Amino acid sequence: MKSEFPTAQEYSSQRARYPAMTVVDIRSEQAAVTDSYKNQVLVDINNECMRLSVFEGEYRWHHHPDSDELFLVVAGELQIEFESGAQSTLKEWQSMVVPAGTVHRTRAIGRTVNVTYEKHGAQTVFVEPAPMGK
Repeated sequence: MKSEFPTAQEYSSQRARYPAMTVVDIRSEQAAVTDSYKNQVLVDINNECMRLSVFEGEYRWHHHPDSDELFLVVAGELQIEFESGAQSTLKEWQSMVVPAGTVHRTRAIGRTVNVTYEKHGAQTVFVEPAPMGK
C-alpha cells in the first residue's frame, strides 16, 4: 500500500475528476482505493470542492488559512486533534466544520472514509514540528 502524502502545492492544485451533471458513485470510488492514503477532488461546487479521503493512520499537522473545512465521515471513525489539545471523534454520518486557520490533524481509526468540502484550491500550511504538547 502506498502511504505518501501530497505536497501542499499538489493538494491545492488538484482538479475535479468529474464535471458537473455527472453522477458520481462515492461508494464505488472509495471501494476502488487500495492505497493507505488517497485524497482526491471529485467535483467542484461554485468556489468550493468536494473531496473524497480514504486513509489509515494519521495525517500531518496543518491548517488552511483561507478556507473552512467540513468533514463528513461516511465509513469508519475519524479523530480530529487540535493545536490546543482538544480532540473530537466523528463516527459514521457525523460531521464537523474546522474554521479557517485552525491548526489540526486527522487520525483514522482503522480504514476511514470521509467527504470534505472546502474552498477550491485551498491553501494548506503544514506545521512542523508538531504543536506544543503533541
